[in-house]
Amino acid sequence: MKETLLEIPSHPKYLSVVRSVIKKLCEIFNVEDSITEDLKLAVDEACTNIIRHAYRDDFTRKISIRLRVSRRRFQAIIEDDGEQTPEQALRGRDLDDVRPGGLGMHFIKKTFDEVRYERHKDINRLTLSREL
Repeated sequence: MKETLLEIPSHPKYLSVVRSVIKKLCEIFNVEDSITEDLKLAVDEACTNIIRHAYRDDFTRKISIRLRVSRRRFQAIIEDDGEQTPEQALRGRDLDDVRPGGLGMHFIKKTFDEVRYERHKDINRLTLSREL
C-alpha cells in the first residue's frame, strides 16, 4: 500500500490539489472512474467540513491528509487541530428535512465502508476506508 502525505492550508482553493492527487493515485491503481469521483467528492466534503466547522472559516490553519491506496483498498486519514466536532454533526441531518446543505456526512458514509472519528489530545482524526 502506497502512502501519500498532503498538508494544505485550510482554504477551499487548495482542495483542488487534494482532488487531483486522489484522481492520479486512483488512476495508478486502476480504480473505476465512478468510484474515483465518489472518493474525491467525499474527501473534499470532509475537508470542507473542517474548514467550515472546526476552523470556522479561518483560512490560516492546516489540514493533514494521508492517502493510502492499493488495488484493494483506499484510505484517507484527515487531521486538524480545530474545534472538536459535536457527535450530532457526524450523523448529518435528517434526510426528510429537505433543504440545501447538511448532507455531506450522508454522502461520506455512503462512499466509505468505514468512517471513524477520534480525538487525540488536541487533534481531530477522521479515518475513511473503502474496499475497492
